[in-house]
Amino acid sequence: MYSLNAAIKLVDGLSPGNKEPNIGRLLRDAGKLTSADAERVVQLQKAEKLRFGEAAIKLGLIVEADLQHALSQQFAYSHLSLGEGHFSPELIAAYEPFGDQAEQLRSLRSQLMLRWFSKGHKTLTIAGIHAGDGGSYLAANLAVMFSQLGERTLLIDADLRRPRQHGLFNLGNPPGLSELLAGRVSMSAVTRIPAFPNLSVLTAGAVPPNPAELLSHASTPIKLKNLAEHYDVILIDTPAAQGSADAAVVAARTGAALLVLRQNHTQLAAAAAFKASLASAGAVLIGTVLNRF
Repeated sequence: MYSLNAAIKLVDGLSPGNKEPNIGRLLRDAGKLTSADAERVVQLQKAEKLRFGEAAIKLGLIVEADLQHALSQQFAYSHLSLGEGHFSPELIAAYEPFGDQAEQLRSLRSQLMLRWFSKGHKTLTIAGIHAGDGGSYLAANLAVMFSQLGERTLLIDADLRRPRQHGLFNLGNPPGLSELLAGRVSMSAVTRIPAFPNLSVLTAGAVPPNPAELLSHASTPIKLKNLAEHYDVILIDTPAAQGSADAAVVAARTGAALLVLRQNHTQLAAAAAFKASLASAGAVLIGTVLNRF
């Protein structure tokens, strides 16, 4: 990742005949600067030997968030201004990609790439012990981050009890995984997210009366295999492990799970029991994430 100063330096590298850097054009196209504003910025830039973005901020014409958004376009790095896209503010990978939490998520993404996806695997289960531990939050943000990396990413909401992904991505309540597993819809149930060109979401769909049976159905591995032909990374959000075997069932299909633990809330005995259930299902616990919130 570029530091802000390094990114500004790269963007502001002008060829001899240019009066305005690309970043200036992006800011004007976004309606953040007028042509007159850009001229004032260039004058201050030359007088004080500043980068274009630094000069625009110093003049009070833009704020740092505006600059970050323009830089993301310059480097083909998709993220959104607050409120844009009408997604949940919990999607910090979309709305706050340069904060501390986003950096921690990038570190986790790197570890998952090295320890799992780079070894030929495409699917990974995300699980929490209790509802509210942060499994859905983590799955959604990791999906955005993998898509920002250029990976063709699919997020599947396999929580057929208390689904959340349709709400996080403001997708309404379209047919989804439950209908797909029941044979009522095709792969067309997958929804592409225009704001993130490499990201698609398969919502949970209607909450069925028999989620465990649907997830355990013999056709489930075949459907996952078909989906894997079209994506580089598939993350599967699952129900809380405490109270149902759904997460372990899904992990058996994917081969591995990432477990989310909530500080001062998740009991280690419950986490150990989940790890044992994974082992008995032939899956591995690839790692754990501690949610401090």
